[in-house]
Amino acid sequence: MSDLSPTLDLAIDLMSRPSITPEDAGCQDVMIERLKNIGFEVELMPFGEVKNFYAKRGHSGPNLCFAGHTDVVPTGPESEWTVPPFSPEIIDGILYGRGAADMKGSLAAMVTAVEAFVAEHPDHDGQISFLITSDEEGPFVDGTTRVVDALMARNEKVDWCIVGEPSSTKTLGDIIKNGRRGSFSGDLTVYGKQGHVAYPHLAQNPIHLAAPALDEMANAHWDNGNDFFPPTSFQISNIHAGTGATNVVPGQLNAQFNFRFSSELDFDALKVRVIEILEKHNLRYDIEWTYNGLPFLTRPGELVDAIVDAIQDTVDITPELSTSGGTSDGRFIAKMGTQVVELGPINATIHQVNEHVDAESLNQLSSIYTRILKNLFANNQ
Repeated sequence: MSDLSPTLDLAIDLMSRPSITPEDAGCQDVMIERLKNIGFEVELMPFGEVKNFYAKRGHSGPNLCFAGHTDVVPTGPESEWTVPPFSPEIIDGILYGRGAADMKGSLAAMVTAVEAFVAEHPDHDGQISFLITSDEEGPFVDGTTRVVDALMARNEKVDWCIVGEPSSTKTLGDIIKNGRRGSFSGDLTVYGKQGHVAYPHLAQNPIHLAAPALDEMANAHWDNGNDFFPPTSFQISNIHAGTGATNVVPGQLNAQFNFRFSSELDFDALKVRVIEILEKHNLRYDIEWTYNGLPFLTRPGELVDAIVDAIQDTVDITPELSTSGGTSDGRFIAKMGTQVVELGPINATIHQVNEHVDAESLNQLSSIYTRILKNLFANNQ
């Protein structure tokens, strides 16, 4: 019999499974068994090599979905870890191992929170669901986005969603993400004419041709942002041109760039402005676009209020609402018209060697999730 809390016991079980993306390594089977034991109906939804499941308890009323992923990033050099990355251990109150923060600790807290809530409120109002994938850290093609498409096709409604991404910064619950910026990338090829550097009149240098356009994009004012989002940002991530020889004018230049954009703009509007700049500079070019997701925003209301109250009640702090950081699977779930908020452990060591969290914080996180359920579904019981 383990001396650990149910949450830490489950977290260590999940973390012991080497589920490097897109592998699941049996994590979902463990979760499914626990959820079936408390009355959840479970639907396996695999796509390609990716394991997904959607589970639900209840048949009417608002649907609160807990969403997350069982896959983790590679470990890096195992020799640099304090403990083997898939042999989690608590040392001086700190839980070490891959997935501690991102995000098997959250998954364990979600399951035990729902177990505790159902034990106290077996006839609760509303519906509780889980949407779990093994394809969040990878290409995110056959994971949450495919499940969402399938749920939308049959008019499944998810009113509220808590994504267990590690949102906290200095202490558990200090930050909750109530939105994320949109993201898309461009892969630009600018064509010139290769030639000898000593005869520039016989060549066209694509570096010289592209530089003014790239400079204009880098210094453009795209929007002002708004109360919830910072202004849209443009960053060039890679530039390549040349043959490696110092006496050859290259024939083409390749530049890759990314936009992180606010809800003031959309994908099409930004594309139009980029093309206007390229055309203005009379460039010969090709461009390929990679669309990563629209921005989403959950304004203060029933879900946010329930979460803020739960954090205040459990750890006695008032969280800050934030839309900073990268993207998450929340962007796919938001397509359903769902209010989405990310709430999870401290993110200081995610994707690093020696990923870790304070062990007690996972117990607290489970208590916060349980309190949210009570705020939404048990006020009249």
